[in-house]
Amino acid sequence: MSKNTPKNKTSFSCKKDCARKRKILKRRRLRRERIQLHLIRRNTKIAAFRISTIKVEKLRITPIEGLAILVGTLVGAGVLGLPYAASKVGLVPAMGILFGVMLLMLFTAFIVLKLSAEMGGAQISTIAHRFLGKAGGWIMYLSIMIMGFGAFLAYIAGTGSIFTTLFGVSEIFGAIIFWILASSVIYLGLEASGKTELVMGFVLIAIFIGVTVMLLPHARVENALYVDLGGIFSMVGVVIFAFGFHTVIPDVYRGIGSYKKTKKVLVLAFLIPTVIYAVFMVIFLMTFGRNTPQVATQGLEAIYNGMGKIVGNALPLIAITTSYIGLGLAQQSNSKEFLRLKKPAAWALTVVPPIIIYLAGVRNFADVLAFAGNTGDMMAFIILPILIWIILRVTPKIRLKIKQ
Repeated sequence: MSKNTPKNKTSFSCKKDCARKRKILKRRRLRRERIQLHLIRRNTKIAAFRISTIKVEKLRITPIEGLAILVGTLVGAGVLGLPYAASKVGLVPAMGILFGVMLLMLFTAFIVLKLSAEMGGAQISTIAHRFLGKAGGWIMYLSIMIMGFGAFLAYIAGTGSIFTTLFGVSEIFGAIIFWILASSVIYLGLEASGKTELVMGFVLIAIFIGVTVMLLPHARVENALYVDLGGIFSMVGVVIFAFGFHTVIPDVYRGIGSYKKTKKVLVLAFLIPTVIYAVFMVIFLMTFGRNTPQVATQGLEAIYNGMGKIVGNALPLIAITTSYIGLGLAQQSNSKEFLRLKKPAAWALTVVPPIIIYLAGVRNFADVLAFAGNTGDMMAFIILPILIWIILRVTPKIRLKIKQ
């Protein structure tokens, strides 16, 4: 036994040295990959497409901070259209669509996270460019632009209705006033930081909970128990829009620095808004049923008169304004980087087409959100990630090249 002891100690020491060397080599390889990715993005001018001004600026963040960023990105003006879309199908189909789409979006979020992690924290635009070439980059850009146009159009229509209720002006006049003010903020660059947008997201969550409590005494289950399958397409689109935050996932991954921890955060980031959306949707359906208004909270006026009028319109006005400015700044940045436009041209491309379409007569808040979800969001956050996933399944050698 004593003769074997030195050999065992030597063997154990060798194993420790080998393990240490492997860790060092792995760190060096990951560092090289990040440098190479940075050089590739700089040389090919790949734009990091965004749908939010919320960015991870710290080198390291905790999983809780990552969760706050993702949830804050998700919860916005889109939730206001969910009750109206749900009223077109009834409670049971609406809940089925909500959870079904959530699971699908979670699946594609996992795809984005996995590929981003394997490519050193690459943005979703870089991933699309890597696997689908220039065509993939253009499809991603156009998808996000279409989503943005739809969202802007819905926000303009929603504020037109709000201004009419609060100030008694015509919807068109109110929409134009809002467009001028909010679009000017985007052009001037008076952006609240991502932190402000994040705080506003949680303020909105708190207000949504307050509105739910206000409606609870007036809710009746029988008001929501009907089925109408004619509105399924619209409901699916609004839900897709409400869960679209995939462009922020790489930022959160790089901040947390761990694939496994980020994956757990992603699950919670989908579950928490799903519960909020479900409760908000159910309470409005049980209160207003088929008569749920397009901007859901405006229904408060019918119950609480003057106070309901103020709360029911102030909430969506805040939500829509912050969403419009945040998305507008992100879209303007996307156009400047991808198309290499100067600021005035990028600004005009971002905000002018939606107001033209609105003045042409397209003015339905929830239905326009559904259009944005069923076109831009579906392509960028569902079809493209699944297409890349299929390519990797069919041609696994491509994946091996990334890991080398």
